[in-house]
Amino acid sequence: MSKYKGKRIKASDKQLVYHFFTVSMVTLFSCAMISFHLRSIMAVEWETVTLDDVISQLKTPYFLGSVITALFICLIVGFLYYYYKIDNIKQLEHRQKLAKMVLQNGWYEAEQVQSEGFFKDLPGSKTKERISHFPKMYYYLKDGLIHINVEITMGKYQDQLLQLENKLETGLYCELVDKELKDSYIEYTMLYDTIASRIQIDEATAHDGRLKLMDSVYWEYDKLPHMLIAGGTGGGKSYFILTIIEALLHTNANLYILDPKNSDLADLDTVMNNVYYRKDDMLHCINQFYEDMITRSEAMKQHPNYKTGENYAYLGLPANFLIFDEYVAFMDMLSRDSTEVISKLKQIVMLGRQAGFFLILACQRPDAKYLGDGIRDQFNFRVALGRMSELGYGMMFGSDTQKQFFLKPIKGRGYVDTGTSVISEFYTPLVPNGYDFLKQIGKLANKTLADPVADEVKATGSD
Repeated sequence: MSKYKGKRIKASDKQLVYHFFTVSMVTLFSCAMISFHLRSIMAVEWETVTLDDVISQLKTPYFLGSVITALFICLIVGFLYYYYKIDNIKQLEHRQKLAKMVLQNGWYEAEQVQSEGFFKDLPGSKTKERISHFPKMYYYLKDGLIHINVEITMGKYQDQLLQLENKLETGLYCELVDKELKDSYIEYTMLYDTIASRIQIDEATAHDGRLKLMDSVYWEYDKLPHMLIAGGTGGGKSYFILTIIEALLHTNANLYILDPKNSDLADLDTVMNNVYYRKDDMLHCINQFYEDMITRSEAMKQHPNYKTGENYAYLGLPANFLIFDEYVAFMDMLSRDSTEVISKLKQIVMLGRQAGFFLILACQRPDAKYLGDGIRDQFNFRVALGRMSELGYGMMFGSDTQKQFFLKPIKGRGYVDTGTSVISEFYTPLVPNGYDFLKQIGKLANKTLADPVADEVKATGSD
């Protein structure tokens, strides 16, 4: 409780923006006027001043000019403050909305008191409301994240205060990224101005077992393995997968790419190895990926530096990624062979983390038919891009989610669950117009093949 929780939200904050600008402008106007008339004020003999003297001075051109100048100064300062300190104004608006939220929902205690009459010794005939208890709520903004701390007192409004995420997201136009229950209070962490956290494609980097996808969003595949991507046509799914491939090629990872529709990812066959789009080749790749995982798992235990609880990175081995586009479409074409493939994939998602074998599955909708038996639950990082139905969101994030999903016509926009069961707005890394993925990925793939050190590391991993 001793940590800084932010500025206390009070009932009087319901008009915080108005009060702030009123006090600020009046103070500024008064200072400007005093600077114009300070000498005159100090020279006046106030004992001899009459009302007519004051009125005559107010009508002088100098006084009228000073008023106009002071108003102009207030206007300029107000404009500059709004332009350069818009975040401060937003914080005031947020605190005002939080105060109104509590007041309009009646989450406070009040008592009726009798107002005083015109004569102090006579009781008034009217009563007014006086707030006797206002919940302790604190607000502060830091590093693009809004932190709202609410004290939990086990009162009659505790259930409402524990479920504020929907109101906060829609009311403050922010996205919940974390919700943590602590001793005697709960902290809501919101991402402020989500689209401002969108990064360029060259900022999407992978190192130390984590892949950066936004300023505040990372896929920590060493801790929360396997990614599930869903989205319809035109949602930016293909560009997102290509961005991931390019980022992972900057590491020593081994990539295996499957594209059953022989579409965008299949074009990578001209610039890099391990790209498959024919049915038999894809089946062989899945089987080989599974066998390599089993072989590495057994070899790791025999490694002289093996230590219980440590993963592949501890031994200096490269990660392996099986990137699967249009997964559901591929399973539909398999018919009888689908059971065997599902069994192999289930083993990979269950055992792949320690050995460094990860799946990235992409589809239009993650039907339970091919992601059953708990497989879908093992995909800790989930991204839904573009337009999706409520049923599709339910398949991605669970049918019991209370998240309210909104459609915005921005390519590459969607929602993400980074493994914390908190669903947030998401924007894929921005790809410039005319960006040539084949050229850039080809350069990286050739550099990796030509690097004897990388080849040696890969050979060690295969052994």
